[in-house]
Amino acid sequence: MHDFVVVGCGPAGARFARSAAERGRDVLVLEQGEVGEPLACSGHVSLDVWDYVPEDDHETLFQNAIRGARFHLGGADSPAHRFHRDEPISNAVDRVGLDRALARAAADAGADVRDHHTVTAVDERRDGVTVTARGPDGTGRHEARMVVGADGPRSRVRDECGLPEPDEFLHGVLGFDEDPDAEEFVDVHLTVPRFFAWRIPRGDAGVEYGLAVSPGEDERARFETLCEDYGVTLDRRCSGLIPVGPPKRVTGRRSLLVGDAAAQTKPFTGGGILYGMRAADHAARAVDPADPGTLGDYERTWREDLRTEQRLGHLVRAGYDAPGPVKRAGLRAFSGEIGVHMDEPSTLFSRAQLRALLPM
Repeated sequence: MHDFVVVGCGPAGARFARSAAERGRDVLVLEQGEVGEPLACSGHVSLDVWDYVPEDDHETLFQNAIRGARFHLGGADSPAHRFHRDEPISNAVDRVGLDRALARAAADAGADVRDHHTVTAVDERRDGVTVTARGPDGTGRHEARMVVGADGPRSRVRDECGLPEPDEFLHGVLGFDEDPDAEEFVDVHLTVPRFFAWRIPRGDAGVEYGLAVSPGEDERARFETLCEDYGVTLDRRCSGLIPVGPPKRVTGRRSLLVGDAAAQTKPFTGGGILYGMRAADHAARAVDPADPGTLGDYERTWREDLRTEQRLGHLVRAGYDAPGPVKRAGLRAFSGEIGVHMDEPSTLFSRAQLRALLPM
């Protein structure tokens, strides 16, 4: 019997598998397709992500250094408010390659990582779980003490175990222009309802364009407008859901959720790579697969870690829909050199940010 069956091998699932395996746990990871595919997530990450990636993979995953952003209240040619540092704030990375590097790290730590295994059922009992999955050799049943749902916004584990859904789902669309662009600034357009559109230069890998909107909005039509505004025709596109707002409970009798399945994401950007991996480490440290009572320790520790940032992130996002003059005034107030961390809205009130604002 396995200690954990992890369903999904994105960043959160791979990180949990690696951390648990390093603690001597017997971990089986089941990924529906090939690890990293289909792509449905931006490759713009904070520098902290490198702390979770084996050093040998840094050079091959790196695509571009970003040291600032231009915020627009209109289209590509509209006036921009610049936010910047002298040194890089974030990086653009090979997003598919990142997933694969994290999966290899999990396997190197001792986890059994299997791709092309589609989970079709989860039977959660008082004494353990049975995970049924269809793989290359047919359908098999895997016995474990616990199951970990790291299977994204539409989590099968969450549904099978009767766990609640996130507060909200956004619809995201990404597209890629292959013309190289090593510019050091991303462009952010506060022109879509309740969220934003973006342009991210990715060095020799080209440029990423994207946006996210609430359900009911026509995300594809708005994405076409974005592309027309920049004068690009994009053949490579993908789309997906972005969960926002963790449910009140992400654990069951013998189950737990991490990453997008638990909506461990940033409400103001939708990104969840770093938050999901931080939560995965909490789970691996706190949860004893032989003791379901430790699931409560995971619920407590990951929420204590991320609660403030997620709450402040909701406040930042609320500003996206403020009246035009209010947004313009706010952007003017903070434009220039910044001292904030892209994953931590609490740094808007940090000493570093105050020092950056003082010369103004």
